[in-house]
Amino acid sequence: MSVNIQLEWTPNPSTLKYVVDTQLLPRGAMNFTTRDVAVERSPLASRLFDIKGVTGVMLGTNFVTVTKGDEGEWDELNDGVMNALDQHLSANETVVKPEVLEQMAAKAVTGGTEMEQRIREILDAEIRPAVAQDGGDITLDRIENGTVYLHMQGSCSGCPSSTATLRMGIETRLREACPEIVEVVAV
Repeated sequence: MSVNIQLEWTPNPSTLKYVVDTQLLPRGAMNFTTRDVAVERSPLASRLFDIKGVTGVMLGTNFVTVTKGDEGEWDELNDGVMNALDQHLSANETVVKPEVLEQMAAKAVTGGTEMEQRIREILDAEIRPAVAQDGGDITLDRIENGTVYLHMQGSCSGCPSSTATLRMGIETRLREACPEIVEVVAV
């Protein structure tokens, strides 16, 4: 049984997005920037890091974003990713280790200040779905002295247009909901 995989371009010239017809995560996203962390947490991400040129992998609910470094050629990398995804998912192999999924569920952020809750609600309901369409993810890191620090992941990390998106879109929306925000910064 073969899995359906669709390649999508992202605004980041260093990333490609692969949409699959199977659920990879129950919710959210997992970002891997090193092979060592991928080996510890995700057999699928680890397998993708074995492909020449892969320097980053982000798993979404039904997509994988792959970041290419200086090594390798796009054609070879794409063929390798497509084959790895097809083989791994068609064989119904583990995407993320069960204990890691349990930790993710236990760490699901609840509570916090009223402003943190409002920011998380806006991120989850409005912003994360939009950036996921481009193969990325964004999460709240912390708030200090009116500055909101956000993690940009997947195709959003290092994307030339992410700064404009952060300033003109995300910051504007968050300040509309929380006027006490001074600025929004990517970490």
